[in-house]
Amino acid sequence: MEREIYDRDRAGVSDAVLLEDYTSDDVFIANLQKRFHENIIYTYIGQVLVSVNPYKELPIYSEQDIQTYRKKYFFENPPHVFATSDNAFRLLIEENRSQCILISGESGSGKTENSKKILQYIAAASGHVESVESVKDKLLQTNPILEAFGNAKTNRNNNSSRFGKYMDINFNWQGVPDGGDILNYLLEKSRIVHQNANERNFHIFYQLLSGGDEQLLEKLHLKRNFADYSYISGGDILPSTDKNLDDANNFKVVMNAMNTIEIPKEEQDELLDIVASVLHLGNITFGVGEKGHSTVYENEAVHAFANILGIEFDQVKKCLTHRTIDAHGDLVTSPLNRDQSFYARDALAKAMYARVFDWLVETINKSIHTPTSTSRVKTNHVLGVLDIYGFEVFETNTYEQLCINFCNEKLQQLFIELTLKQEQEEYLKEGIEWTPVEYFNNKIICDLIEEKHVGIISLLDEECLRPGDATDLTFLEKMNERLASHPHYIFNSSRASLVIQKLVHRDEFQLRHYAGDVKYNVDGFLDKNSDLLFRDLKEAMSASKNSIIKLLFPSSEFLLSRKRPDTAITQFKNSLNNLMQILASKEPSYIRCIKPNQLQTSDNFDFELVRHQVKYLGLMENLRVRRAGFAYRRTYDAFLERYKCLSKQTWPNFKGNPRDGVQIIANELNYGADDYRMGKTKVFIRLPQTLFMTEDAFQLKKNYVASIIQARWKGKIQRRKYLELRESVIITQSYCRRVLAKRRLAERKGAVERIRFFIKGFITRNQAPNECNAKFIQLVKQMWLIRLSKSLPNSFMNHSWPKPSAHCEEASEHLKKMHLLYLAKRYRDRLTPERKAAFDMKVLAESVFKGAKRSYPKSIPHWFINDRVVDHHQAQIKSFIKSPTFGERVIYQTSCMKYDRRGYKPRERILIIGDKSLFLIDAKTYKQKHRISLNKIPNIVLTKEGDNLLLVRIPLELKKDKGDLILDVPYIIECCTWWIKATNNINIIQITDSATFSHNMTSGKSGVIQVELGTASITTITKAKSGNLLVIAAQ
Repeated sequence: MEREIYDRDRAGVSDAVLLEDYTSDDVFIANLQKRFHENIIYTYIGQVLVSVNPYKELPIYSEQDIQTYRKKYFFENPPHVFATSDNAFRLLIEENRSQCILISGESGSGKTENSKKILQYIAAASGHVESVESVKDKLLQTNPILEAFGNAKTNRNNNSSRFGKYMDINFNWQGVPDGGDILNYLLEKSRIVHQNANERNFHIFYQLLSGGDEQLLEKLHLKRNFADYSYISGGDILPSTDKNLDDANNFKVVMNAMNTIEIPKEEQDELLDIVASVLHLGNITFGVGEKGHSTVYENEAVHAFANILGIEFDQVKKCLTHRTIDAHGDLVTSPLNRDQSFYARDALAKAMYARVFDWLVETINKSIHTPTSTSRVKTNHVLGVLDIYGFEVFETNTYEQLCINFCNEKLQQLFIELTLKQEQEEYLKEGIEWTPVEYFNNKIICDLIEEKHVGIISLLDEECLRPGDATDLTFLEKMNERLASHPHYIFNSSRASLVIQKLVHRDEFQLRHYAGDVKYNVDGFLDKNSDLLFRDLKEAMSASKNSIIKLLFPSSEFLLSRKRPDTAITQFKNSLNNLMQILASKEPSYIRCIKPNQLQTSDNFDFELVRHQVKYLGLMENLRVRRAGFAYRRTYDAFLERYKCLSKQTWPNFKGNPRDGVQIIANELNYGADDYRMGKTKVFIRLPQTLFMTEDAFQLKKNYVASIIQARWKGKIQRRKYLELRESVIITQSYCRRVLAKRRLAERKGAVERIRFFIKGFITRNQAPNECNAKFIQLVKQMWLIRLSKSLPNSFMNHSWPKPSAHCEEASEHLKKMHLLYLAKRYRDRLTPERKAAFDMKVLAESVFKGAKRSYPKSIPHWFINDRVVDHHQAQIKSFIKSPTFGERVIYQTSCMKYDRRGYKPRERILIIGDKSLFLIDAKTYKQKHRISLNKIPNIVLTKEGDNLLLVRIPLELKKDKGDLILDVPYIIECCTWWIKATNNINIIQITDSATFSHNMTSGKSGVIQVELGTASITTITKAKSGNLLVIAAQ
């Protein structure tokens, strides 16, 4: 527990005794809330375990968790139901002290689940002995059977126990369960005939209808529709999503459990017959006959009821409509009215079910008894588990609530007495002065209810048994008269205050319980207490062919015994007093269960609802009693073992008496004289602050101590390892030296062989490959490839290549070719679309002019462009192009010189190649001189020399153009390439190798162009003396 104190700000304290303000219920509930939101549902109040229902599965009940709490001191681990179970189990086995675990709380607070966890722990902790495995299985399988017949869905809990259960588990001398015994208390019989809105009857009815097969339902004359049966249609009949209400599957579980309990198949069938007969009984209705007497409507239900139980039909009708009274030996039969018949029907249903439930508990007890088990009176090897209803306060509280709250008053009385007794015994045992503790003694309330002749129970029995017209109101009047002066009894009267008159109605009384004031409505008190079952009904049941019913309604009950049976509340009081004797003879452990909210949802903590339960469970009273003395106590050994590091005198091992060591620590921490007491075997600390200060000091010291322990331990481990290694190394070294020497000798021999082999390979390196030089040649190739990788040309224009060795020449040629291709491809991949188009022009020019035109090489270094017009003509040419008369896209434009066809006089012109036409513009006036459609031009003629002469052939039919055009174009190769691109006709270019060729003139005449190769670096074009056009081409 101490290890959790350090986290108290986040997860609260695990023992409420350590709360600083232990008198405040707000502080107590806030601590529960803080732990609840951290998924910590268990908290201690000393030895008392408080459990908050999480409404979800938590991973804290595994086999590993059981082992964590197995054979550990109670406060050694965090609070848990397993810790409480283990503590009780060990005290039972090791110290031979009978134990009981009392579980209480509201409906839906988790009582049944905690009782299951106790059985789970006991089954696991007692080991797996084959001879008693069946006993443990039977103990575990009692739950589904009793839940089916005794649990129901309420507005507060989908699996609410509607009865109290006490189970004794017997153990043999080895600590193994070998039998058990179950006592049941106050089954809620009224639920058979009536349920509140959104509630259900007992589970077994729905399980039978949902899980029974068609053959079984047909045999029992049942249908699956819940709404067809009066006793279960008044509440919630809608299918539920809760896994606990999976009726069809749970029916299979119940039937399997019956087989485990070893209930014979015949008795199982008869048990289901009785369940079905109760459903049919609820559907029997009555009418009014002659003289207002009741008559039975002969519907399907009454026949089914009679057939299933094997009772004569007429006898069924008679017992439900008549009443026979034994008047001093004379039997007098009188008819019932309609309301009395309904009362008789419901009384029979309640009696049948209640007696069957008692029979079922008795049958289970017979099954879980073994030849070796003994009764709880003769042995101390008994562990009792009490799962009983908690204090109940509803809007309307009736007879059942009075019984339940009376039971809780008795348990609270026992709880306080045993707690004080336990505290006092421990103080006296340890030699600590005992200071009497003031507390509210609820004996006055218990006496108010159960005291002979004057208590509420006696008055109720007296009213039920007296002759005359006794009613619930006459019972209330009698209580008001007899108990008027009692300080814990409040009623409405003319002399009461206005507050009481408004609070308590005329048909109500109020009791001041230990947990608070509760109003009770007396409506139905007498009927429920009398629990009257007419003789005719008993007689009819005793005639049944169902062996269970025949056993439960013996004929001796109405033939031999004329003594009126005890009333229901007297029976309950007697069984409760018997339970108190049983519990008082055992050493108790307590589990107080709390429901955090009414919605049954996880992570929802209703502060006021929990406050209500804390009050009714008496937890603050328990905490106050526990804190009246010392908040914390531990054995000297346990305290010294945990906190010995806080003093140099006790660390690391204290050789003296543990009591002296604890005293040293107390002095070291400056405990005040009133802060603690030294008992015989334990140290007692009065205030939580003192313990918190001690734990905080321990947490601060822990890291320092841990580092010292680690260092010492690591040093010891390393020293041990060093000595082991040193011994191993010495032995290993002698072997290693020999192995290394032999290895070095082998390595030297191998090295000599490799050197000799290498030298021979070097000598023959230029010869054909052989065994000796193969590796050397491979090495030469590798070295050449490495050198090659470092000197590869980076441009495809660079054709340099390292000279290879003789063995690499062939590979070198392949690699050179592949590398150049790679460089070319890389260059091409990097080209932009514009540059690629320019290359395409160059390629086109190469295909036409390479080897055909001498001036072609000079055009290679320059990129082709589509505008060669000199700058001072640009503006006028752009204006001409934009004019409406132009109307074409410009492909190419350049300045050029035109030679007249007569006299060959040069004139400056501008040549424009459009996408459709050829334009020739006057360079002075910028007027159009020629416009010829490109597709009308058959060809253009060039010389093979290095001149720029361009002869444009004009068809003779175009007379207005006056013959062929003779042009001197500066960039002749570029111009012709663009011309080819514009016409998409490579054949339009005609390159002549003749020294002379003719051109057309006007009127069908022709001229001659004479070409000569000059010596100058420029081309000249003049008129020769012969009258021809002389072109002297550049060298």
